Amino acid sequence: MTDLNLDGMAIAPGVVETIVSIAVNEVDGVASVGSASGGLRGMFAGKSSTQGIEISVDDEDRLCIAVRIDVYHGHVLPDLAAQVRSAVADAVASQVGIQVASVDVYIDGIQFAD
Repeated sequence: MTDLNLDGMAIAPGVVETIVSIAVNEVDGVASVGSASGGLRGMFAGKSSTQGIEISVDDEDRLCIAVRIDVYHGHVLPDLAAQVRSAVADAVASQVGIQVASVDVYIDGIQFAD
């Protein structure tokens, strides 16, 4: 994705990905976004991982977002996916001011508590 241009302001793709990553990680039941190696890299760098997040723009200049996550065992997966969709759409709309067309949630794994 190239820079988003909104009302004379350009937003780098990494900015939107970071907003999405933070919103997803705040949902109860989400263990990680992207792969475990991305999570470790983010942990050591002190930043949220944006690996596992894909963003594109549709014909109507709305964002189409795909997020790959691992979840904790014991959560109802359709409910968790709905919470992730809502959190991402709300965060992007409020912080970037652009409409989200879709949020596709891919559950790549389940983690068990220690």
